[in-house]
Amino acid sequence: MKDKDTVQSVDRALSILEVLSDYEDGMGITEISTKIDLHKSTVHRLLVTLIHKGYVEQNSNTNKYRLTLKLFELGNKAIEKMDIASAAKPYLQQLMEDTNEVVHLVVREGTEIVYIDKVESENKIRMHSRIGTRSPMYCTSVGKAIMAHLEEEEINCIWDKSDIKRFTEYTILDLETMKKTLEKVRKTGYALDEEENELGIRCIGAPIFNHKAEVLGAISVSGPTIRVTKEKIEEFKASILKYSNAISRELGYRG
Repeated sequence: MKDKDTVQSVDRALSILEVLSDYEDGMGITEISTKIDLHKSTVHRLLVTLIHKGYVEQNSNTNKYRLTLKLFELGNKAIEKMDIASAAKPYLQQLMEDTNEVVHLVVREGTEIVYIDKVESENKIRMHSRIGTRSPMYCTSVGKAIMAHLEEEEINCIWDKSDIKRFTEYTILDLETMKKTLEKVRKTGYALDEEENELGIRCIGAPIFNHKAEVLGAISVSGPTIRVTKEKIEEFKASILKYSNAISRELGYRG
């Protein structure tokens, strides 16, 4: 019995995906219609949508429908994000203890970074960031740490799709300046946010890689500039590189 809040079209589309998952060579529209007890015209409309969204494909020779790998790709993204959170957990705590400042773990989604973990310090002045919140990539240390290890075409794409605006007087608004900054990040291994996203806040971030040497996310140490001085950043960089490398190794990175 279906729940009264179930959306019928979504329920039917998912039923098609579930049925197709059992047939590697695909199914004809009549077979699908019989299996899920729906009229062929309804099944056809749903299949057209699923094909448009990339979840199903039709063999032009047999006219059979089968699943693409898109569901696997979506599931794999979720697994990778869970893996990074699990691998990073003990190192985030150690990094906080080394620096006595708030530590964040982020992953990329589109042109933004999403905070997926946070370890708060004991300092009285605290960061107001929350797990699940988002920030632009171009004005955060973690975002720049990730961008620095992407292909130039992808960097251009992120820049073009971002709503580039001035958060503070220090925000980088020019793509060429950003590319020079990212080149420095690649050389040093870490990125800085010098009050670019929020006045009075300084951050240092470093990337995390997986076993394919792909950048998965980043970690950062953040705090008020009165405490996180440029001299402190010099002290913090050894710790953040140590733990970002340790997390990457946990994920199979051997670079």
